Amino acid sequence: MQIVQFPHPALRWKSKPIVEITPELQKIVREMFDLMYAAEGIGLAANQVALPWRVFVINLTADKAETSEEHVFINPEIVKRKGTVEAEEGCLSMPKLYGQVKRSAEIVVEAFDLDGRGFEMTLDDLASRAVQHELDHLDGVLFTDRMSEAGQREVAPVLSDFETQFRRQQELGVIAPDTVLQKQLLEIEPKP
Repeated sequence: MQIVQFPHPALRWKSKPIVEITPELQKIVREMFDLMYAAEGIGLAANQVALPWRVFVINLTADKAETSEEHVFINPEIVKRKGTVEAEEGCLSMPKLYGQVKRSAEIVVEAFDLDGRGFEMTLDDLASRAVQHELDHLDGVLFTDRMSEAGQREVAPVLSDFETQFRRQQELGVIAPDTVLQKQLLEIEPKP
């Protein structure tokens, strides 16, 4: 398992709800946390590891020793939003790219944990932003999509560079063609 880079098709995939919590899912979630820590991130969505599943992990401390701060969100849904705030965001699938993004200042999110228990959290500040960012991933939306037009123009050359590098890796056979990647995503989608 590895974190995929823009423009991998998984990053634009609308993930399907998880229908069963299995030992395999629990193992994958642990691997997602490990990858996130290795990349010095605070959140990671399943799409970012080429899994079309509605699950993401967050630890705002980015410290693997702080296991009490680890949160798993399965089939998450934002049920309430309040206010707006703008701040800088980045993404592990677009290394070293940052930009200003407007998000809801406070949210209420409902989800399930790894034991299948439903929960609700009211979040603000960084926690609110991280959950909104990761939930966007599950819908195939990237933080750059939410930037202002001027911000999007500013990052366009960097995105173009990411795309050039990705396509070059495909030409070299290091990364499979998009059609193969899309077929793989379809095959592993959860079935209702």
